[in-house]
Amino acid sequence: MVPTLQATLGVKGHRPIIGTRDCKDVLYVFAVLNLISGAVHANTLESLQEENRKSEDSKTRRMQRAFADHLRHVGRTYPKEKNKRVVLTTDNAPWHRGPLIDQAMRENPHLEFYRMPSYSPQLNVIERFWKKLRRRATHNRLFDTIADMKESVRNSLRYFQTVRSRLLTLINGRTKKSSK
Repeated sequence: MVPTLQATLGVKGHRPIIGTRDCKDVLYVFAVLNLISGAVHANTLESLQEENRKSEDSKTRRMQRAFADHLRHVGRTYPKEKNKRVVLTTDNAPWHRGPLIDQAMRENPHLEFYRMPSYSPQLNVIERFWKKLRRRATHNRLFDTIADMKESVRNSLRYFQTVRSRLLTLINGRTKKSSK
């Protein structure tokens, strides 16, 4: 996630000012939404420009490693003893496949992927969640450090954990207007 600029309200005659910074550090968030309980399980990966220049690994390789770790986290959160089958919906991002991912899936045989068709983010429930999370955590905010952004994202994730009914509404695609 990177800070995002969005339309906002302001006092008439005064333009709101949002600072920017020429920083290429990025925070990646991997999350699973439980479609039944509304629980969110998330992990983050800080991608610091300075470290990436020194690294031999490509962005895809770093993302694959982080996604494989996330899959192991999901496997521990939803153990095979209690969950015979856990289906994870993913898009076709390059870091959602590869030998590291195959190894993590072998370690957790009860996990399986349902891959969405290419170029169809509107079908993926998590995309609606990302939109709400960005709006709450990063819109029109300037962060001094990546740690500050991570803190904001973590706080927003905690918020969504406490209002699972809103997540279930988001998951089911209903709004207050359409539920009448």
